[in-house]
Amino acid sequence: MILTKQYRCIHSTSCQCTKGHLMEDVIFLVFHNLNWNPKLIATLSCVCKWFDDLAKRVLWKEFCRTRAPKMLQDLQSNGSHIVDGNWRALGKLLIYCSGCTKGGLFNSIQIPGHFVYQTRFSRTSGKSFLLPQCRTDVLYVSDPCEHLDQGEEGDVGFFRGIFKSFATSKVRKILINKGAKLHPSEVCPYCKAKLWSMLQAEMIPQSASLRLGSYDDCIEYYVCLNGHMLGICTLLPLSDSEDASELR
Repeated sequence: MILTKQYRCIHSTSCQCTKGHLMEDVIFLVFHNLNWNPKLIATLSCVCKWFDDLAKRVLWKEFCRTRAPKMLQDLQSNGSHIVDGNWRALGKLLIYCSGCTKGGLFNSIQIPGHFVYQTRFSRTSGKSFLLPQCRTDVLYVSDPCEHLDQGEEGDVGFFRGIFKSFATSKVRKILINKGAKLHPSEVCPYCKAKLWSMLQAEMIPQSASLRLGSYDDCIEYYVCLNGHMLGICTLLPLSDSEDASELR
């Protein structure tokens, strides 16, 4: 991999990096040996804008390629540019459950966001979140991140996902044709783009709750302008969810 070499800080006269930086290929090799550790990438990004730029262009890209190679290959096939310039957002999506705050997107409950060690994303599962007329779209969705015994809310699950080629997707076309409104204040926790409510747009199929093992009337999710998806559901008790799975 050929990387442009930059030796001196380029962003601010007040930067503490007055003696310049290591060559990019040196940093690349260091993080390769660290297996693209996301916490260390995030820490490096906080040092200064030069390191932040390097992380966004190179390090997060390699992290995503290592963490989800097959998904990434599919997302970038057929000329799709869904992740170009958004490597940090995709990296965060892969390892971070956004949780929710009272008064936010899912305003009835407060659950802090947190990193998750490992999450499975499935293209097959993604079809369950699409209306029948949209199932030629490609959507990868995670298994729900379970937060059990949340008082009156019961067992809560958070899920997240990403569309391939969202700009040309049928979901986006229908949202626009419906005149769906963007959320007035909340933004995507992964890329800070505006969000559409799939619940308000009446675009949540029953198959979504069956796939998640959740109550039909306790599922909600949003899609941002860049094609990231995040949602919440109330999970059925284990025995009930097993019964529901038999109906698929």
